[in-house]
Amino acid sequence: MANPVDTLSCPAPAKLNLFLHVVGRRADGYHLLQTLFRFVDFSDTLYFTLRADGVVHRVSELENVPQEQDLCVRAARLLQQETGCRLGVDIAVEKRIPMGGGLGGGSSDAATTLLALNRMWDLRLTRERLMQLGLQLGADVPVFVFGENAFAEGVGEKLQACPVEDAWYVVLFPPVQVPTGHIFTHPELTRDTISITIRALPMAQLRNDLQPVVCKLYPQVAQHLVWLQQFAPAMMTGSGACVFAAFAGEGQAREVLAQLPAGMRGVVAQGLKRHPMHDWVAG
Repeated sequence: MANPVDTLSCPAPAKLNLFLHVVGRRADGYHLLQTLFRFVDFSDTLYFTLRADGVVHRVSELENVPQEQDLCVRAARLLQQETGCRLGVDIAVEKRIPMGGGLGGGSSDAATTLLALNRMWDLRLTRERLMQLGLQLGADVPVFVFGENAFAEGVGEKLQACPVEDAWYVVLFPPVQVPTGHIFTHPELTRDTISITIRALPMAQLRNDLQPVVCKLYPQVAQHLVWLQQFAPAMMTGSGACVFAAFAGEGQAREVLAQLPAGMRGVVAQGLKRHPMHDWVAG
């Protein structure tokens, strides 16, 4: 591999939670989850330019995200700390994935940063090590480094690859940002859903346990679900606010999106078999 790479342009795909069950709570307050992560081809794009001076700098502005709190910047600095790397990087983020929508945009951006800089800085860390670092940044980061659609347990970090049927999705963006912590601490949240196994998935009754609480607190989410449920079973992803429904073909999905009322926003996205940067790392 050439050392170093000067510039990279990389995708950071969104994820859908095809179900999300809260099955318990740890002593430290973190919730125990079961979920099925599915990558889709709706993505942010990140641009990396090598610096020799060791500085990590985000060159694009992100509304309400100070540079020091940006997960991409934190991911880059974590890699520097972990490896002693003296190289730096300029990072530009072209955002398409809405923030606070449950599509994992920030986590995906962080994972793409880990994968890209592992190559750009020629660090040669394994996938397992990058996943461990990702977990320090957020519970959803490891699955994007893992790079395959996955059945997840624990706080979302225990992953098993899980093939998912081809599908096209209509994903709607209610005009609200849902704070994850507020939903998980809500007294009406169900926290005792019975655990299932990966083999039981085809027969299981699947839902998003966070959805009733979010719909109660954010009526716009409920409104978008009601509209989408005219065409197919619909569900919220993550802790919201985005909602989605699956269709067998692109044509069906685009026909539904074409009927979207004024004031509602959304996209058609194709389900991916794996993360587009899956092969960028060994292990």
